[in-house]
Amino acid sequence: MLLDPNIRNPIAISLGAIAGALSRYYLTLWFAKTFGTAFPYGTFFINLSGCFGMGCFVTVALERVVTIPPEVRLMITTGFLGAYTTFSTYGLETVILLRDRNVPAVSLYWAGSAILGILSVQLGVILARFGK
Repeated sequence: MLLDPNIRNPIAISLGAIAGALSRYYLTLWFAKTFGTAFPYGTFFINLSGCFGMGCFVTVALERVVTIPPEVRLMITTGFLGAYTTFSTYGLETVILLRDRNVPAVSLYWAGSAILGILSVQLGVILARFGK
C-alpha cells in the first residue's frame, strides 16, 4: 500500500506542508516581535527565502547528478515551500516563462498576478463588508 505513489505522494506533500506552514507562522511571529509590525518583515523575508529555496532546490533536483525521489521533491516544493509561501512558485513559474522567452505570457503572469492579486483582495474586502 505505501509503495503506491497515489498514497505516498499526498502523504509526502502533507508532511512538507505541516513543516512549511509552521515555519511561516513562527517566523512571522519572530519578525513581528523583533522588528515590529510597521512593515511586513516576516512576509517579506518568507517570500524572498522561499524563492531562494525554490531556485536552489529545483536546480539541484533537475541539474545535478543527485537523484532525488519524486515524493521528496513533492514534499519540499509542493508541500514545504507551497505552504511556506506560494510566492516561490510564482517566482519559479515567472523564471520558466522568461527562460522560454515568452514575453507576453511572462508580462501578463508577472504583473497580472501582482496587480490583480491586490485588486482581488480589495474586492474580497468590499464584498465581505457589503453584507454588514
